[in-house]
Amino acid sequence: MPTRLGARALGRAALARQFLLDRADVPVLDAVAHLCGLQAQEPQEPFTGLWSRLRAFDPAKLSALLVERRVVRTHLMRRTVHLVTADDALAWRSRHDAMLRQRVLGVYRRELDGIDLDELAAGGREVMADGEPRSMAEIGRTLTTRWPDAGPRPLGEAVVAALIPMVQLPPRGLWRVTAGVRNVRMASWLGREIDRPAMDGADPVGAALVRRYLAAYGPAASADLRAWCGLAGLPRAVAAVRDDLVAFRDERGRELLDLPDAPRPDPDTPAPVRFLPAFDNAILGYHDRSRIIDDAHRGLSVAGERAVLVDGRVAATWTVVADTVVVTPLRRFSRAERTAVAEEGRALAAFLSDGAHHRVRVAASHE
Repeated sequence: MPTRLGARALGRAALARQFLLDRADVPVLDAVAHLCGLQAQEPQEPFTGLWSRLRAFDPAKLSALLVERRVVRTHLMRRTVHLVTADDALAWRSRHDAMLRQRVLGVYRRELDGIDLDELAAGGREVMADGEPRSMAEIGRTLTTRWPDAGPRPLGEAVVAALIPMVQLPPRGLWRVTAGVRNVRMASWLGREIDRPAMDGADPVGAALVRRYLAAYGPAASADLRAWCGLAGLPRAVAAVRDDLVAFRDERGRELLDLPDAPRPDPDTPAPVRFLPAFDNAILGYHDRSRIIDDAHRGLSVAGERAVLVDGRVAATWTVVADTVVVTPLRRFSRAERTAVAEEGRALAAFLSDGAHHRVRVAASHE
């Protein structure tokens, strides 16, 4: 009979895998790879995510990796913008292709009705053939000359976010830089085409995704894996690696799979205060998020609220107002918790201001 793991045990395991129980002393590129990328539609948020996870994190190093083309910003898991290593972008992109197409059709089915997506992709490649970076709007406007009824937004988004592997170029995503989105084909930016799917019906990329996900998020159910990547067709990949995994049950009786040697800390392991950025995958990377956030607050992360973890769970939101980190508790804090939140908030304020100040304000606690 598989061992049952409570929410607290699952939460501590997730924190350990996510480098949120103890900050990790690993290179930035290795951290991005281990985390399977960071959700990044808000371009500055990954910097906070890595600051909360790495010792002595230097944001200039992440900016350098973008400029050096060793990490890229691209539409991938769940058709959202992720910051991933160049190697993972090339290896994973074709495995996400069908999902990306399905999701863009889910949004623009009426506008794209009657348009052959392969023809639209070919038209997009013609537009981008000169290697010049373009915005989504520019691509869409150009394509309306051929498909005038669809409108530039659906055409541009279909091409950029689904039909052609693209990356967003720096300075978008650099530390403390505000810049619009300029897209270019991933192949031209990284110097080679994406890896093609296996021809023998095997799914080595899917199997690798299962292992990588569990290393960063496990123990987890198949539904959690689907929620993280957006891919529906992974049962075969799970089956292919199942003999290498161990099984548990959660409090609801769901089967959870995990890597045998992955960390599963004692549920009573102390968990320090951590500030998470908007749309952090430590929350969004699960179908059942109860290991880290109460159901009553589940919508906060989807809405882009930044979260504060206290004792391993979402206990507050935070934002920056007039150069001050402002924390809004979701429950009553003890005096020790309030002190710990303020201390970590001051450190975050110093990071965000490049050391210019340490201002933090913790609002009154709610019951």
